[in-house]
Amino acid sequence: MVAAKAGPWQQAWRRFARRRAALLGVAIVLSFIVLALGAAWIAPLDPIATNWGAIRKAPSAAYWFGTDEIGRDVLSRVIWGTRASLLAGVVSVSISLLLGVPIGLAAGFIGGAVDTVISRITDAFLACPFLILAIALAAFLGPSLSNAMIAIGVSATPIFVRLTRAQVINVKVEDYIEAARAVGNPPWRIALRHVLPNITAPLIVQATLAIAAAVIAEASLSFLGLGQQPPAPSWGSMLNTAKNYVDNAPWMAIWPGLSIFLLVLAFNLVGDGLRDALDPRQR
Repeated sequence: MVAAKAGPWQQAWRRFARRRAALLGVAIVLSFIVLALGAAWIAPLDPIATNWGAIRKAPSAAYWFGTDEIGRDVLSRVIWGTRASLLAGVVSVSISLLLGVPIGLAAGFIGGAVDTVISRITDAFLACPFLILAIALAAFLGPSLSNAMIAIGVSATPIFVRLTRAQVINVKVEDYIEAARAVGNPPWRIALRHVLPNITAPLIVQATLAIAAAVIAEASLSFLGLGQQPPAPSWGSMLNTAKNYVDNAPWMAIWPGLSIFLLVLAFNLVGDGLRDALDPRQR
């Protein structure tokens, strides 16, 4: 018997699985997800409980990552801070996808004046640096984690608009799209059933890389006081406090900084692996 030929997604998974760096990224991301979901059981202490008898204690058997300026356990705060970073990354990118993909799909598929207007507005947003725009929106909305996620999501939307538009323009001239038109499919059905599924791969790759950028953006906003508000733990706000004690309590900055580095690196490794696995030129 002849073995059934693997589908395109199965082939992509096999190519992805051959990339050790990408698999390492997946393992790191999954580890952070476990920490975020199980923070209530994994964290050894209450992340907001103060201990005035253990102020800026160095790492020890009692406090593995040391304590901060008011005696809070840094390990527990890092674990709970994982929730804010992952939530900001996933929710903000979801907002970008929900806004950017339909707009880009309309621009690329309809064309004409609609494409011109959307493209010029997108260019105007892209002219402003992503992080600067996110800071401005977060300052306008007010300091909170939810507003920070909205600001990051809206700021990243033009990237998905441009990517979706470019992919739609490439796909809508394919023969199978012409065939769908020839058999009488309405434009909305062609866009949703034939065009959109065939531009999914680059959107997945961009979304993965955008999560890494969103994690950095959330940490930056929290560092500036525009994200997660104290005493709730956030890696960015922890770094903001730690900058005043770098000389005599460096562990306060090392652990949240290392966490940001590892999580961003992991998403970038996964994104690079997905890009190589889903790129048709790699087949």
